[in-house]
Amino acid sequence: MRQQGCEPSFVGAGYCPPDGYGRRAGNSPPLRVEASASAISSSPCNLCPRMCGARRDEGERGVCGADGRMMVARAALHFWEEPPLSGEAGSGAVFFSHCPLRCVYCQNAMIAAGEVGWEVDVERLAGICLDLQGQGALNVNFVTPTHYSLLVRDAVATARSRGLALPVVWNTSGYERVEVVEALADTVDVWLADFKYADPDLARECSRAADYPEVALSAIGKMVELAGEPTCDGRGRMTGGVIVRHLVLPGAVDNSKRALAALWERFGDAVLYSIMNQYTPVIDHPIFGRPTSPEEYEAVLDFADGLGIEDYFWQDGPAAAESFIPSWTGEGVLPDKTGNCHNC
Repeated sequence: MRQQGCEPSFVGAGYCPPDGYGRRAGNSPPLRVEASASAISSSPCNLCPRMCGARRDEGERGVCGADGRMMVARAALHFWEEPPLSGEAGSGAVFFSHCPLRCVYCQNAMIAAGEVGWEVDVERLAGICLDLQGQGALNVNFVTPTHYSLLVRDAVATARSRGLALPVVWNTSGYERVEVVEALADTVDVWLADFKYADPDLARECSRAADYPEVALSAIGKMVELAGEPTCDGRGRMTGGVIVRHLVLPGAVDNSKRALAALWERFGDAVLYSIMNQYTPVIDHPIFGRPTSPEEYEAVLDFADGLGIEDYFWQDGPAAAESFIPSWTGEGVLPDKTGNCHNC
């Protein structure tokens, strides 16, 4: 059921109970799983479900486009996430270059393709986290970090040893290996995961990943197992749990209905739902070259209501706009905001 709110982008409450009141199976604490150090590796790389085996530490690039260097395009306060993540202070978003999924319609295509990015090491990424905390960010929000999972995990541990006290958000396409999710159990507080496709054919066409539906559902299931159900602190800031996002694509209402049905059947109200209409066309394409229509979006929201999803985030008005695409200037990446762009 849609409820009115005051957030300029997202409306709908998306109920998030305070710490200590989240629903967990048997009222038990979140499960913590220690993965074997040899189970996951960036060289030969098996961090994402494509498991391409690239020897990134020798300079070879994976399917994602990344080699052994960690590349960041922007690290700054971001005000366009769901209300419990952005609030009024902003989410401390760290945008990584390259991407394992590389959707044909990606609104962040420039950084997904690695055209922009500055190299940072673990020490600098830890410093970025602390910089964002100093700016008043509600959290540290790692955007598309999968292909740098091990380095990010090390950076968070370093930052926490130096005083980082913010929740850590893992902002992911949902195309994750369960083993990698397990390895991040003590790193991540809030999982912000897409569930893009229930239709394998659409997943193949758009992201060359026909296995996306089953892989993403399994990964999200592990996230729920680890993080438990959503909790917020006294400020309304989300401190634990899972938000699952679904972007309504033009011409793909049936996929959206199938995706929401699959999520609701499997997870019920154990996760928060975010149904988005901010699709921004960046390619000349007979289907994906236009925004999602108001009628398409309304049909999906009506379907969510009919499923019985009582509360979810939704976007009011024409959300598809360039305002959702940040400028990739290297803001916040290097201490003096300068340096050589590697133009990977």
